[in-house]
Amino acid sequence: MVCLITFAVVVTESWWVMVIPAVLAAVYWAMVSLETLLLFTVSLTPLSITLKNVGFNVGLSLPAELLLAGITLLILVRWLHSGSLPWKAIRHPIGVVLLLQIAWMFLTSLTSEMPLVSFKVLIRHIWFVIPLYFFLVKVFASHRLRQAFFPLYAYPLALAAIYTLVVHAGYGFSKETSTWVSFPFYKEHTVYGMALAFVLPYAMMQAWQKVPMKPLLRMLAMSLFAVLLLAIVLSYTRAAWLSVLGAAVFGFMLRLGIQWKQMVSVLLLSIGMLWLTQSMWMSVFTKNDTVSSENFTEHVQSVSNISTDASNMERINRWHAAISMFQDRPLVGWGPGTYQFQYAPFQHASDLTIISTNGGDMGNAHSEYIGPLAEQGWPGLLLILALVWTVFSQGSKTYHQLAAGKDKRLLMVALMGLATYFIHGFLNNFLDVDEGAVLVFGSCAMLVSISQTAKKLAE
Repeated sequence: MVCLITFAVVVTESWWVMVIPAVLAAVYWAMVSLETLLLFTVSLTPLSITLKNVGFNVGLSLPAELLLAGITLLILVRWLHSGSLPWKAIRHPIGVVLLLQIAWMFLTSLTSEMPLVSFKVLIRHIWFVIPLYFFLVKVFASHRLRQAFFPLYAYPLALAAIYTLVVHAGYGFSKETSTWVSFPFYKEHTVYGMALAFVLPYAMMQAWQKVPMKPLLRMLAMSLFAVLLLAIVLSYTRAAWLSVLGAAVFGFMLRLGIQWKQMVSVLLLSIGMLWLTQSMWMSVFTKNDTVSSENFTEHVQSVSNISTDASNMERINRWHAAISMFQDRPLVGWGPGTYQFQYAPFQHASDLTIISTNGGDMGNAHSEYIGPLAEQGWPGLLLILALVWTVFSQGSKTYHQLAAGKDKRLLMVALMGLATYFIHGFLNNFLDVDEGAVLVFGSCAMLVSISQTAKKLAE
């Protein structure tokens, strides 16, 4: 029978039939253990294939996103059947903010300039948040399963990094080719760099922790760290490098026992000083003509070049366009996912660069904060800021309450990973792709689960 089916598939070229066994296996696995299927999906994320310019208009990563969509449907059916919801995850401040974000995305999809695009983005956001936060909080109640989260993502990421390094080596590790050699696993180097930066704190902790380990495991952990470190250096992603540096500072302050409000006070004071001396800094930045290159020193120096570096100048162009869009529709914005289709008329001639486009084919606003401002108005910005505040205030509070141990180390890793993401978010945004959503929402779920365990121990 198998031979006949195979023969018929080859003759008729009905290759889609070959997918049926995998689909049936996934359905059976979901019926037996939805929790482990979701964790398996986490491990598939770094190795999923990115599809560009598909009819869904937002691009898909397969099979990870297909599995997340199916898992979301099964979770909703399970909740309806049982008549119970994950109240602990919902009532936590992070859960409240995430639900408010979904509600506001729904309202702004109704008023969107392109409702079909916005509702597709909303649906995609839902199949990220429900399994990766609301369901994972319960999954991570198991200490063993939450300990498995980062290695399940990190080691497949290392495989993707090795593939990227091998391909990149064929082009002499040139900066020009670094933007696409991670494809098809990562659509371009900024997403790749974000993932590497997020996981690097975990790899470092595993490689250098003082806890006794078997020699083979120690060697594996050190190899993981070496591969990810080499990969992030050769990704030429300046924002990722800066995010790792910022996260290191954050982690150091956390270890010193400095509270989150004190960190914010220092940050606000620094921003105030920069604002007061902005004329001096702008003079420095405009005089910097070092452009991004394969020379690492020059590449780092080019971060502050806003006069000749095309990448930096294009970001400023996108931000100015986003702010102009916000000014036109300050309350509800233009709708989730619509920026790339609507920003062209809002570009100023003085901001245009050699890589500017009016075709809507060069991505989003390149900011986790300014993008929502254009697409969802000022409430969209306030909600992302509320998420950042809630994550780090709750996370640092829990960290200082925990006794030394595995959970405290794991929480530090999650918080440092989130720090890399939200620092990176000033220059790029990735919550609309599975590679970013899995790490961010999964780490939020871990934070909440660890905080709930800490409360039980305190009682």
